[in-house]
Amino acid sequence: MKLLEFKFSLPGWVEGFLRERGSKFSTVEKRMRFVVDLARRNVQKRSGGPFAAGIFDEKGTLIAPGVNIVVASNCSILHAEIVAIILAQKRLGCYDIGAGDESHYELVTSTEPCAMCLGAIPWSGISCVVCGARSEDAQSIGFDEGAKPPDWQHAMQKRGIKVVQDVLRPEAISVLKEYARGGGPIYNAGKRR
Repeated sequence: MKLLEFKFSLPGWVEGFLRERGSKFSTVEKRMRFVVDLARRNVQKRSGGPFAAGIFDEKGTLIAPGVNIVVASNCSILHAEIVAIILAQKRLGCYDIGAGDESHYELVTSTEPCAMCLGAIPWSGISCVVCGARSEDAQSIGFDEGAKPPDWQHAMQKRGIKVVQDVLRPEAISVLKEYARGGGPIYNAGKRR
């Protein structure tokens, strides 16, 4: 059996989007607006699902963006948060990006993490998670967010990971609704719509 190699890349339009928007975002609202706009562009370009994320340092500098590329890559784990975490770890050269230099990294995500993404956060070195839309907003258009603990925010905080919810939630919800109106695929594994 021949061993396979796994590679992925962000959609080609992301590079221009990053040049257009810059990489410094001084407030949490500016960081969320960047992420929501990234998700909206992903929907408009039909390059993936209605989700985006970014890893930022404590000064608000973008370390790595992420967009959902599940369908385009034929890989169910390439959610926006996972893509951003992988790219940040590669860029910073460390699987635990919060270790060593005492840096703090924030994951800003257009929608609360699903069960899979939630599980990846503690091992990534992220010290803060900022969410736009809530899981129920994604579920309202048909996505299955998985079995998350009902008090996942408290569980993260017990691990030293701050959770901030509802930042620009209406704008984040509007991207989900735009995706649903446009007939974007709802790609829950094992389910057909």
